[in-house]
Amino acid sequence: MTNQDLLNAAANAAKYSYSKYSGFSVGAALLCKDGTVFTGCNIENSSFSLTNCAERTAIFKAVSEGYTEFKAIAIVGGAEGDLSRPCCPCGACLQVMSEFCDGDLSVILTNGEFSLDDFLPMRFELE
Repeated sequence: MTNQDLLNAAANAAKYSYSKYSGFSVGAALLCKDGTVFTGCNIENSSFSLTNCAERTAIFKAVSEGYTEFKAIAIVGGAEGDLSRPCCPCGACLQVMSEFCDGDLSVILTNGEFSLDDFLPMRFELE
């Protein structure tokens, strides 16, 4: 699966975004090490703290199906259907990624490919 394939899957997932409060749709496509892809979208709530991001939706879907080894995640997002600008994962999503992924997880945005360590070099871990 190419980076563009993952970005396309993320863009398709963004179509299902429930973002009536912010108007900012986000989609994510998570590539498991075995080639399985899980998608997610952001799901807002009038009590904003209960909103769930696209990245966490995809990860939680995968984990709930027994998948815990991931290779890459593509993320797109934007207002009014414009998904062309880079949409970086938030801190909560980065921390959830770090729970299940090594620092070399590929994070694919519309402006390139990065690693989880690029975004979260000093991540929190219980030891």
